[in-house]
Amino acid sequence: MKLYRGLIEATVQALQQIFSDKQQADRVVERLLKSNPKWGARDRAFLAENIYEIVRWWRLIKYSASQEKVTQPEHFWKMVGTWQIIKPAQLHTETDNILPEWTEFEEINLETVLSRYQEALKVRKIAQSIPDWIDEVGERELGDKWEKEITALNNQAPFVLRVNTLKSDLQAVISVFGEDKVELVKEVPTAIVLKKRQNVFGQDAFKRGFFEVQDAGSQLIPAFLDLKPGQTVIDACAGAGGKTLQIASLLENKGNIIALDIEHFKLEELQKRAVRNGVKILTTGLIKNESTVKDLVEKADRLLLDVPCSGLGVLRRNPDTKWKLQPGFLTTIRNTQWHILSTYSKMVKRGGKMVYATCSLLPSESEDQVTRFVMEFGDRWRLMDERRTSVADEGYDGFYMALLERIK
Repeated sequence: MKLYRGLIEATVQALQQIFSDKQQADRVVERLLKSNPKWGARDRAFLAENIYEIVRWWRLIKYSASQEKVTQPEHFWKMVGTWQIIKPAQLHTETDNILPEWTEFEEINLETVLSRYQEALKVRKIAQSIPDWIDEVGERELGDKWEKEITALNNQAPFVLRVNTLKSDLQAVISVFGEDKVELVKEVPTAIVLKKRQNVFGQDAFKRGFFEVQDAGSQLIPAFLDLKPGQTVIDACAGAGGKTLQIASLLENKGNIIALDIEHFKLEELQKRAVRNGVKILTTGLIKNESTVKDLVEKADRLLLDVPCSGLGVLRRNPDTKWKLQPGFLTTIRNTQWHILSTYSKMVKRGGKMVYATCSLLPSESEDQVTRFVMEFGDRWRLMDERRTSVADEGYDGFYMALLERIK
């Protein structure tokens, strides 16, 4: 594909915002694509793919470019140019790796880049483009499984929809895209995988609430709650509420959902999504202090704790996470997880159930927390079931979920 200067300039600017200004990649890309209505579908696809893939392969590109630090505009141009050279090999495409004769690319030597690239492939942490400390933690906690999981996490994530059964059904949503354009997920009856990525948010079916974008692995979590219409369900770390909306559909709009979060803007977004989805049983609440939890003690038939975590299980979708995480964050977030699990669990009635979930691959954020909880509160709680999804083996994002029952 011929490289157009305007698109490369936009890519460079986006990368500066992500790495120098520490902005979230998905927000940067979203703003960029909205900024120029003259860009066609092919231009937009080029920008989104190149920005995300350069972020994903940042360390590998830096090594191939012989660029230790990337701080100045010319450094970012060098990164983008180097990516165009190694992209055919990295993504197994037919793209020409010859660069245009632009001033910004003059110092890039094709043979040197390709030689460095081949060297990089011999060292996992460079080849898989991850910080040293994450590679060490992953190997320590996952052993032999780490290599295949981190490899899978560097593939592009599938584009998955969740059919909203409050407004539509599987066949109706399939008909929107065409039988030959979608794949079904055997284990997740509301999940549809689009074979080709596209902007679905402008479609009438989306605006009418027929579907949401949600990974199939994520859709397993609300189903794990063992929901029955008429129950009171608390989603205590609701965020923008993808799982909250799914809970409403599983309850068939019968019962009561209380969605809590510490961020007001996320709950506002959830309210808007709930209206579009036809959810009529939702109440939202901002967690300001411990009194919010105390007011809800023993009020829930079901409790979902989709706790904050490292996000290492969803690196396919958020590749910039690995560059922003710091080693000390893991200790902090584990303490936060334990605080949520040990205190918020009091909201469950006797005989009720809760699901503790993370989007992390690490047992220290997941299985180990549940093991500790059962050891400390085993007189009141029992572990009924647990499940971990594998990016490598199943193609889902990397989630952990544990179903616990309050026995007294």
